[in-house]
Amino acid sequence: MEIQSPQQRVTPLFDENFRPQLHFTPERNWMNDPNGLVFYKGKYHLFFQHNPAGNLWGNMSWGHATSADLMKWEHLPVAIMHDEIYGIFSGSVVIDYTNSAGFGSLDNPAMVAIFTAHKHDESHQSQHLAFSTDEGVTWTKYEGNPVLDLGMKDFRDPKVIWDASTHTWLMTIAKPLEYKISFFRSTDLKNWKHLSDFGPSGNIGGCWECPDLISLTASDGSTHWVLLVSTNPGGPTGGSGTQYFIGDWDGTSFTEEHNAQWLDYGRDNYAGVTFGNVDHNRKIFLGWMNNWAYSPEIPTTIWRGSMTAPRELQLLTSDTHLILTSNPIAEFITEHDYSFEITSDESCEITIAADDKSVVISYDNKERKITINRTNGWFKGVADTSQASPKIDFDTFTIRVLLDEGSLELFVPEAGLAMTSLTALPTAGVTLQKTAKRLP
Repeated sequence: MEIQSPQQRVTPLFDENFRPQLHFTPERNWMNDPNGLVFYKGKYHLFFQHNPAGNLWGNMSWGHATSADLMKWEHLPVAIMHDEIYGIFSGSVVIDYTNSAGFGSLDNPAMVAIFTAHKHDESHQSQHLAFSTDEGVTWTKYEGNPVLDLGMKDFRDPKVIWDASTHTWLMTIAKPLEYKISFFRSTDLKNWKHLSDFGPSGNIGGCWECPDLISLTASDGSTHWVLLVSTNPGGPTGGSGTQYFIGDWDGTSFTEEHNAQWLDYGRDNYAGVTFGNVDHNRKIFLGWMNNWAYSPEIPTTIWRGSMTAPRELQLLTSDTHLILTSNPIAEFITEHDYSFEITSDESCEITIAADDKSVVISYDNKERKITINRTNGWFKGVADTSQASPKIDFDTFTIRVLLDEGSLELFVPEAGLAMTSLTALPTAGVTLQKTAKRLP
């Protein structure tokens, strides 16, 4: 018989300290990268890197949850379990409507997972398939695995999409230590032909991971391709970060047309990708709300790790370049959503306080930058660095702050700016105060 500690008996599941109430967390144990994001039969499916046996990284498997609205989640059993040889690393899920792989039928298309199989001795990574014909509840690993093997130690995170223009599958995948993203094409998900490589480019301060290639129409009506690439370390505030490249995809190769930019200037948004198969071609993004610089040290107990708010990616046209915005989806509604109008010649501070802790958001009218200082709202013994935005070139703009237990997400919609930060603050009893000082 399992004996529970007093703490376990008195704290209901999901009511633990620092447990987000709006953002996704696993029921128990460790979670990192979102995997296999797909919308199917009215449900968003979230798979994720998961340790079924503890709240630190290890035993990598795919956890699974579903939601009709990206706010309320049904937690399901582990989808794809590690085995004695391989850990199940990041990847994607597609709906095989044409039954190209032969795992399902036209009447009941299979969900097909394409993921990196990571040898436990860290000597080798290759790409494997698994399939489900019961909407992701049970999975069968393909007996012909691996389907793509370059004999590399580091070769991972396949993001696969259906290319309607060629009626083929397109894979975007990382060669992490070469700072390259590779592209492959297949007619059946089992046999892959190499098309091209992109990189090195942009930030190469850490390994490249979790790529995603998407097409977006900008606010001026022009269409562009965006390549998301996560890097660790090398992020804008140290540790993890996600950069993006805007360019052109000609069916074979990606050509960069704008300098790389950061998707988020906070410390805690990593490895995010978009949901496939979403209505109206919306690009809904979800990231891991954490940083590899300190993720094992955050003092949570039963669970560890959370996701960002779901965000809609859009291209904003500025005077000189394009910006990828990532604002919360319109359906994501909470009472802890605050907006402040800022004028560029007015320095100000927004203090978020609860109990004896506080986080200060500052705008400096000389630097024209926003900083987040969580020194008094952070965890003792966990190293931290400052978080600062790039220059904001608007006479007036909005600072929008989305709060949850243990997290803060800041947005400047006019500038396409996002800053995501974990905190040690609860939302119960939280107060926000804005003070301003006009400077010469």
